[in-house]
Amino acid sequence: MMVDPAARIINKETWGPYFLLVLESRSIARRAWPGQFVMVKASETTAPLLRRPLSLAGRNGDRFQLFFQVAGQGTALLAQKEPEDRLDVIGPLGRGFRLPQNNQTAGVNILVGGGRGIAPLLFLAGEMRAVHFPVKVLYGGRTAADLPLRDRLRAGDIPHACSTDDGSFGQKGLVTGLLAQELKTKGAAGGIYACGPEPMLKTVAELAASARLPAQLSLESHMGCGFGACWGCVKKIRRDGEESWVKVCEEGPVFPAEEVVWP
Repeated sequence: MMVDPAARIINKETWGPYFLLVLESRSIARRAWPGQFVMVKASETTAPLLRRPLSLAGRNGDRFQLFFQVAGQGTALLAQKEPEDRLDVIGPLGRGFRLPQNNQTAGVNILVGGGRGIAPLLFLAGEMRAVHFPVKVLYGGRTAADLPLRDRLRAGDIPHACSTDDGSFGQKGLVTGLLAQELKTKGAAGGIYACGPEPMLKTVAELAASARLPAQLSLESHMGCGFGACWGCVKKIRRDGEESWVKVCEEGPVFPAEEVVWP
């Protein structure tokens, strides 16, 4: 974990309520891995008091990317930042995705992203392709406007398919419908990796279990500190037949699907 009190914003892209920031911070970028996150101070004042957890969406040299949707006071303040502004950032934090083992490389690795959950999967797709693991990204949102990073998938020549709840882009329906279709028509996959809302992740876990495929899920949780001090982000996890509450920020946010105990 590193603290950079003055990470410089290099670039900013916007799509309505969605924002992508590119920041320069050697200490954070060189340690970043897909599935990890950072805690960002949104204001120089005490309002809001707590930092905001944001998933890492990519890295390149001394720079890293953050993708987020405005959802409250903190993200609204971050959305107002411009290139050359500085942000106080702690990270990278948490345990990210694990790359496939040799016995999982026979098929295509399927990355399932719901809404802003696409951020760590865009990062993961790049890392997997760099070491020649085949990937396909399934990207879902409520409407076409909720798929702002689809052009980046196309520009990166990353195989992908999209779905929207209202049918305004791609296949109509939930992204888990795309996953079910992919597993049914394409045969064995190498593994499944997902990030998004909890109901989506629960369905992904069920589909993975039915297909007898390994799956890794990045859980969403409200985080106060980001490094295990406050116990504000606990989830119930099952290991060796026993259930216990664990801190998502410290032991996750990525967990094997079979370990997650759903409400």
